[in-house]
Amino acid sequence: MLERDFIPIAKRFRGFLPVVVDVETGGFNHQTDALLQIAAVTLRMDTRGLLHRDQTVTTHVEPFPGANMEPESLKINGIDPDHPLRLAVPEEQALRSVFKVVRREIKANECTRAILVGHNAAFDLNFINAAVARTEIKRNPFHPFSNFDTVSLAGMAYGQTVLSRAVEAARLGWDPAEAHSAIYDAEKTADLFCNIINRWHHVSGPFEQ
Repeated sequence: MLERDFIPIAKRFRGFLPVVVDVETGGFNHQTDALLQIAAVTLRMDTRGLLHRDQTVTTHVEPFPGANMEPESLKINGIDPDHPLRLAVPEEQALRSVFKVVRREIKANECTRAILVGHNAAFDLNFINAAVARTEIKRNPFHPFSNFDTVSLAGMAYGQTVLSRAVEAARLGWDPAEAHSAIYDAEKTADLFCNIINRWHHVSGPFEQ
């Protein structure tokens, strides 16, 4: 779609811009375990008030000094932190590259702040916040604790809380071979979020601003 086919999201979510995020990590503890990859997906709203997946930005991240990496977690996400072709960058550089895109979209959509969308969103938000604290970045575009969790939304809409099952219930297609890649999971979560929001739009009628 062309740029003119979209309208700002500003009033749809009380000034918040939903940005879908998925992180791959070295474990479950955001304080001690490595952040290894970030993928963020921006959204646009067309003139009918329907949301669509727009741009995906991703970066591999160097483990911070002393970071823990659980072998089982690395087995699941398939990441080799020492692979020479991974092209990982330090946490601060990774965050700033993602945040630059998010801030640009906040401005384009006339919003005041981004709100993280994720499947089990608190997990992703905790890892982002911990990395922000370690790098002492002062301008985090994401709300520090609010989020949109597609676990709850998918449970409401489809009776499913596992991402793969929710995506399949929504007839969006799921490839198990691609799962646990930050890009794939983020894009599928974005498609699921848009699907549920748009489904509500069809049921309830145009959102009154």
